[in-house]
Order: sequence, then structure tokens, then C-alpha cells
Amino acid sequence: MSWWGKIVGGAFGFLLGGPLGAMLGAAVGHNFDKGLNTSATHDPFGGGPDKERIQTAFFTATFSVMGHVAKADGRVSEDEIAMARSVMAEMSLDPAQARVAMDLFNQGKRDNFDLDGVIAQFKSECHRRSTLLQMFIEILLHAAYADGVLHRNEAATLRRISTALGFSAAQFQQLDAMVRAQRLFTGEQPPAGKPRTDLLKDAYALLGVSRDASDADLKKAYRRLMSQHHPDKLIAKGLPEEMVKLATSKTQEIKAAYELITKHRAA
Repeated sequence: MSWWGKIVGGAFGFLLGGPLGAMLGAAVGHNFDKGLNTSATHDPFGGGPDKERIQTAFFTATFSVMGHVAKADGRVSEDEIAMARSVMAEMSLDPAQARVAMDLFNQGKRDNFDLDGVIAQFKSECHRRSTLLQMFIEILLHAAYADGVLHRNEAATLRRISTALGFSAAQFQQLDAMVRAQRLFTGEQPPAGKPRTDLLKDAYALLGVSRDASDADLKKAYRRLMSQHHPDKLIAKGLPEEMVKLATSKTQEIKAAYELITKHRAA
């Protein structure tokens, strides 16, 4: 049974405590916190490695934090709501899952949203698996760029999240550059008044290498990114099956960028 199947089937034993469990419980209309030991000795982040538990944490954190980041610039734009819905559509969520995801998004917009608590629990539940944490940041960045611009408050919130998850400032900048390049490389329009950069430049940025990188370094960067975004590897580590299409799209974009560069170099 999948993580979602256990939720709707009432098999709640593996589910989360802490802020993630409280939000998910509210979203699906069940009081998952009922009966939890809230004494000082209780560890809401405890429990052994469990893929379904990680998948539940990833789903809950993704949509709630997405809502919080969208609100960081003071208002949630129609583009940002549309991006949240497009992520849901790309995941092929059924109507019940989509309602839960949007409820989590709306909870993230609230002034009392416990960002620090959510991120701390999410990091713990993922057992610091860097590829999962990186995928989480990439999804949030992609959503934040929905209106074509990463606003200052959104960027500050994402840097705060990235730091809390263990990424350096340089690593966050690299992820930011990769997501921006990905949007341009895949044909998404830049902000009004800004010209399209050339496709080859975007391809290099997407792979995180400079134009003067050696063929060996180019191939190394390509293989590293393909490994980090390999759908089967991410699912094995705890990415919800519903998000496999997001990972598949990324590997296709990485491959297309690499092929464009190698074709240009061979010309």
C-alpha cells in the first residue's frame, strides 16, 4: 500500500507527529495528533527509516512551504497559485490529493506558520539525504519563479530554508542559477523587458559549468546531475511516487542541454 493509500485507509501508525503531522491531519480532516505523548521526553521526529513516512513528510513540507514562500513577498500572485496547481497537475494528483495539497499550501500562507519547525522536522525525516533535500529546494525555486521574478523576500526565505537544510550559500546560488537556466532553456518566458539569453548559454548554466569547461568536466557534471535526479534513485530514497514526473522532466532537460552542448562542440 502506498503512503497515500495508508492515509485514506486509516493506517496511521507510520504517520508523523510534530508540525508536519498536525498540518497533514488538519488537511485531511483527521486528528493525527490525538493521543500523542506531548511530554518533554517525547521525540516527535523519532522512528526508524521508513520510505512511506519520508514520502508523507516530503509531500506535506513541499506544498506547505511552497505556500509560505509564495506569501514572502507580501501577496500570493495568480501565477504562484497557478504554479502550485501545475505542480499538482504534473504529479497527476487525484481530486482528493489535490485538495489536501492546496489546503497545505493555504496553511503555509498563514502568519503563524512554523517554518523553522517544519524544516527541522523535514530534514530529520529525510535523514539528511542530500538528493531529496536538493530536489525540495529546486521545486520551491521553480515555484517562486512562477511570476518570472524571484522577489527579495522570497530569495531571503529560500536562503534561510537552504541554510537550515545544510546547503552553503554557494550551493544555493548554484541551484538558483540552474533553475533560472532551466526555465529559459525549456522555453519559459523571462520577465517583461528582459531579452531571451541564447540557448547554448542556458544549457551551460543548467549543467552548472562554464563554456570553457573541458569535455571531461562537462561529462562529469552531466553524469552527476543525472544521478542526482534519477527518478528511481529518488523514489528509493523517499520521493513520493506522484513526483516522479517532476524528476523525469528534469533528467530530460539535463540530457537535452548536454546533447546541445556536445553537438555544438562537435560542429
